[in-house]
Amino acid sequence: MTLGTLVILGSGETAPNMVKVHREVLSRLDRVHGVLLDTPFGFQENVPQLTEKILDYFATSLQVSLDPATFVHRDATSELQRAQYLDAVRSANFVFAGPGSPSYAVKQWSTLDFTDALETVLANNGVVTFASAAALTLGAFTAPIYEIYKVGESPHWIPGLDLLGRLGLRCVVIPHYDNAEGQNHDTRCCYLGERRLRLMEDMLDPDVATLGVDEHTAVIIDLAAQTLQVRGRGNAYWRSGDFVRTLSATDLVPLSELQAAPTTARTPLVISPVSALSDIDVLATTALTGGPDAALAVAQLTRRAATGGEGRIDPAPLVEGVLRARALARDSKQFDLADQLRQALVDGGIEVQDTPSGATWRVPSETEA
Repeated sequence: MTLGTLVILGSGETAPNMVKVHREVLSRLDRVHGVLLDTPFGFQENVPQLTEKILDYFATSLQVSLDPATFVHRDATSELQRAQYLDAVRSANFVFAGPGSPSYAVKQWSTLDFTDALETVLANNGVVTFASAAALTLGAFTAPIYEIYKVGESPHWIPGLDLLGRLGLRCVVIPHYDNAEGQNHDTRCCYLGERRLRLMEDMLDPDVATLGVDEHTAVIIDLAAQTLQVRGRGNAYWRSGDFVRTLSATDLVPLSELQAAPTTARTPLVISPVSALSDIDVLATTALTGGPDAALAVAQLTRRAATGGEGRIDPAPLVEGVLRARALARDSKQFDLADQLRQALVDGGIEVQDTPSGATWRVPSETEA
């Protein structure tokens, strides 16, 4: 049995800089018989327009004609139409799915033998390319991004297609891994942020890893060669417990190395109760050495700096030091830490204003309080 190629795109599925990636994987096929799956965006009102946009991208940029395979909702299709949809997938040698809602896609696909159909494509030396929302569905579990990020539901997983599990990689997939749209809040890890992703990883069995894929970046899994390569502008990341391996475009990684990656226990996030820190020396030491009470110590120090009275301290050295630490955290893309440092100052009564030339601060007067 010949084995094909699974491609996971972190985003930018129809971006100009992804043309080279698509060409590379399509060149593995003698003749392209491709289908576009509209299920991930099947809940939207503009399904025809989105379909046309993606079809036009492949036709114009790659000179490849894809056939639309329509399955927008199980209740809107007959048993015959569902059979025709699965037959269209199985008989293709290139399957593409992209933007939309991962939870919606999984809900519809779970009513079909859909993972079997994708596995058939790969078994026949075909290419399966899942991007963005569709990529989230490939793992053992799927993160319901909209429900968590937009609706405010507690972090949780829903069952995924587990195509990767059948290929020997027991993991979840997180595209948009380096997203920076939030500016003043952490939208890395597909808008979940590092903190929420860590909470969700704590819910997984120890043998379930996380495959993160940066935006405008492709992970190409060659099943015949049993290797993984990265293409595009960023990296991929294999997170297993507290072990993180960065996968770059210079690497050719045997799948066996990921399968055998350490499964160290995850260090749980600790949310400490408010403690009775009071002595200035103790607070300063705690703030400097870090740990679970560091942010609380900074907040209490800044409150003393702002409010005066007994135990008042000069705020300038402390606030300037915290703002320098925050700038360094932002430069190194540690956005969660940067947000925590800023919030600690605000909680302590310091007004912080971000400007194009850097952050400024002041202590509001009593009349403003």
